[in-house]
Amino acid sequence: MENGTHSATVDELVEASIKVFDGEGPSGDVSQTRMFLMMHPWYLSSTELAKTLLLKLQEDNCSPSRQLQICHLIKYWISEFPAEFDLNPELANQIREFRELLSTNGHSRLCELIDIENVPSYAWRHQLADQSITKKSKKSLLFDHLEPGELAEHFTCLEYRSFCNILFQDYHSFVMHGCTVDNPILERFITLFNSVSQWIQLMVLSKPTAPQRAAVISHFIKVAKELLHLQNFNTLMAVVGGLSNSSISRLKDTQALISNEDRKLFNSLVEVVTSSGNYGNYRQRFSECAGGFRFPILGVHLKDLIAVHVALPDWADSGSKSRVNLVKTQQLHAILQELATVQTTPPSITERSDLLNLLKVSLTQYHSEEDIYQLSLQREPRKAERTMSVTKPPAPVIEEWSSSVKSKADPATTSTHIQKMVESVFKNFDTDGDGHISHEEFQSIKNNFPFLSKFDDVDRNQDGRISPEEMIEYFNKAISQLSGKMGFVHTFVEVHSMKPTRCDHCAGVIWGPYKQRYKCKVCGVNCHKACCDSLSVECRKRTPSTSSEDFACPRARSFSFPQPVVHQQPTRSSVILEQSQGEEVFDTHL
Repeated sequence: MENGTHSATVDELVEASIKVFDGEGPSGDVSQTRMFLMMHPWYLSSTELAKTLLLKLQEDNCSPSRQLQICHLIKYWISEFPAEFDLNPELANQIREFRELLSTNGHSRLCELIDIENVPSYAWRHQLADQSITKKSKKSLLFDHLEPGELAEHFTCLEYRSFCNILFQDYHSFVMHGCTVDNPILERFITLFNSVSQWIQLMVLSKPTAPQRAAVISHFIKVAKELLHLQNFNTLMAVVGGLSNSSISRLKDTQALISNEDRKLFNSLVEVVTSSGNYGNYRQRFSECAGGFRFPILGVHLKDLIAVHVALPDWADSGSKSRVNLVKTQQLHAILQELATVQTTPPSITERSDLLNLLKVSLTQYHSEEDIYQLSLQREPRKAERTMSVTKPPAPVIEEWSSSVKSKADPATTSTHIQKMVESVFKNFDTDGDGHISHEEFQSIKNNFPFLSKFDDVDRNQDGRISPEEMIEYFNKAISQLSGKMGFVHTFVEVHSMKPTRCDHCAGVIWGPYKQRYKCKVCGVNCHKACCDSLSVECRKRTPSTSSEDFACPRARSFSFPQPVVHQQPTRSSVILEQSQGEEVFDTHL
């Protein structure tokens, strides 16, 4: 079709695509043909397109040269979009049946052109990608001790691998359904994005004192800076979202210890991903990126796809389905082509398999937003004079697109990751090489996993050391039992025991004028000092949420990919796309 054409019939598009080929293959610019083959599912199913081409091939007046043209077009379709033929059995059978018919009629050359038997399998869509890397390292694997650049690189590696698994069919399905139903690849990418944001919150809240929490926040601000340097905007948004979540932003004692320099840096990073002006700052920065790797905020581009799909009709002639709206096709194609280009430009990163394995297992753990927020309240309880009875506002509309996206990793795949993670742990932390983890070595490992249980919970046989089998058993059991539950650590303080009190661990009596008793100031459990580390009872008390101040901050929400909200019963000519609440800063939760 000529440039500037706003509409065309399906037959005109098919004929224009056929004419691009001759008896030897493409004879001209194939860009318009490629766009047609990519975008046709918006108005024509693949099986209908194949039927149209095969009928043209069987026409009585179809010359040998035209037959070659049509078969070269089908060959090009197969080579450029092999997933269509592997994921659509009906389409594949259409081609096979027609190939058999050509073979019966003696058209051996045409048969060779439309062979689909060598189309690669896309069974990997139901598996989590994993690459084995043999580089060894004895560097510390403590996440909050790693250089920010190294942690940013490995975040980028994990998210980019997941992103590269997304196909055109996944984008099309999401736009048509408005959710990730029957879309496991995109769902996994969203889950990973959410996990990064939540894991950062847990890493901050795992620290018992405000100075320690402030140090972790400052560390992750530097990680975010490195992500911007890597031109990884997607993970940057996840990190900024985690640090901006209400569970972190409400920690006033902690926030007061953040340096002015780090605070200024963080505010500048927030400005990059703010939703103001339809993410104008991000769009400008992304367009100005230097050559090479750049990782877009996928949620923004998905929002654009939905906006174009809703605002523009598939067909140019109202009330009829005879002429395809090429304006819509071109706009959708431009967005999808940009995302496809990102997948062909990988980052220049030297990966460490041990660090990747630790990250995979850490990010697999899922905790609800309420659990995390309650832990934040335990870390820094509200001031009594500020408390007041209010109703917690409803979750922002932005959560609707991801509320059903939970961590659903395949058990066998998760087990494999745990096996590799444990191997990495023993390789790096079993300093004496005896094949077991001691109490001292365990303390280093624990910093990688917020709220990891005590040593005795992992040491099943209570022999004072942890074997690889015990650690694998612990993680398999812990992940299988998560499902929204979360055991918080106790916050012990020394108190006097002026009357006999039972220890909740050993059942012994605690009594005396000195501070011999340790009491959790959150749940009230009592124990001897020597029993603190052995107490296995989880701190489960829930502090009522009463302060409206904690929800007043525009950042006081969990983070998610941006999602347009379309008013009910939208019209094609006037569709209102709303930003989620809090546009003053940026859309928040996944």
